[in-house]
Amino acid sequence: MLKRVVVTGLGALTPLGNDTKTFWRNIAAGTSGAAKVTRFDASLFRTQFACELKGFNAADYLDKADIKRTDAFTQYALVATDEAIKDAGINISSMSPFDVGVIWGSGQGGMETFEEQVKEYVLGDGTPRFSPFFVPKLIANMASGMISMRNGYMGINYTTVSACATSNTAIMDAFNYIRLGKAKIIITGGSEAPVTPASLGGFSSMKAMSARNDDPQHASRPFDVERDGFVMGEGAGALVLEEYEHAVKRGAHIYAELKGAAMTADAYHMTATHPEGLGAAKAMELALEEAGIDITAVDYLNVHATSTPVGDLSELKALLRLTKDQPNNMQISATKSMTGHLLGAAGAIEAIICLCAMQHNIVPPTINTTVLDPAVPASLNIVTGQAIEHPINIAMSNTFGFGGHNGIVVFGKV
Repeated sequence: MLKRVVVTGLGALTPLGNDTKTFWRNIAAGTSGAAKVTRFDASLFRTQFACELKGFNAADYLDKADIKRTDAFTQYALVATDEAIKDAGINISSMSPFDVGVIWGSGQGGMETFEEQVKEYVLGDGTPRFSPFFVPKLIANMASGMISMRNGYMGINYTTVSACATSNTAIMDAFNYIRLGKAKIIITGGSEAPVTPASLGGFSSMKAMSARNDDPQHASRPFDVERDGFVMGEGAGALVLEEYEHAVKRGAHIYAELKGAAMTADAYHMTATHPEGLGAAKAMELALEEAGIDITAVDYLNVHATSTPVGDLSELKALLRLTKDQPNNMQISATKSMTGHLLGAAGAIEAIICLCAMQHNIVPPTINTTVLDPAVPASLNIVTGQAIEHPINIAMSNTFGFGGHNGIVVFGKV
């Protein structure tokens, strides 16, 4: 018998708040996190803005030693998981440390560290003066390692990488290990620190990002006729997944049950989604099938929709393969319009949005979408402008990544 898996803790470090409560309040209010880049001079870049963290100082959360030996993406992970672990009330002294694992995700890993160290070498006299922390700070699995060291968790521990589907990959893996009885608790989610010259410049050169430098707050506009690309974001989202009976026995607060998850591949293009959404549709179908839920039972869908001309519509085409263009009660929102696109951390913070939406029965809005693309099917209920009240018992979250990775998770109230 497969075990049931529930969510017992949440942690968020985002462009819209440095904790879950603040983050959700700003999401529900339809706040934009976009502004001019402050981390470095981006005045010569095609895109000069991003959704950066606000008022975040790692020294407020971590000691000097941890800051010195970690990249920003690991620091973000530690801060978010600290909140989630506290929220879940985990007491490692009362259980075996081998029953608690960490499966974390990051699409890029220590990009900032890589840039800084290579730049110093290139601008130097050729003498290799790399920091002894260069490799440990750079590698993507160090976030999961540091989370386990910080908390004494000795169970399953590794990192997933599947571009913008990374967090959902991590969540799905954690889900499966707990279902199989391989762990009682797994800390999962993702973190990303991509607001660097190389990341911003690379995505800009692909023309994948919006270039509305005169109006950053309205730049991310999923499904709008004038959308012109995504807005980069940074931060971390953490979820504590736990075996249901274990959570009940210790009296943990349960946010929801993770009922299904699935992945497929587009096998189509390095960076573009399949224009007809074939892989995405199958991933949604498989996740719902595993959850034992029909698409008509989904109350809220947080779509991947990054505000790109092709990607937004291909996701809706995939959805129509399931709904068959019939009227339905499912409410849809694209919250990257507010957070920006957190790449490997996107799925984690959007899972948190789904869980908060279920808790409050509120569907957050898609902001900045003033004129819907006429290609958007009339049968789909895309919530724009302001949040709405809506009973949410089942929520689904979509993520799609470069390389054709499709990752879907489905939550249900317990």
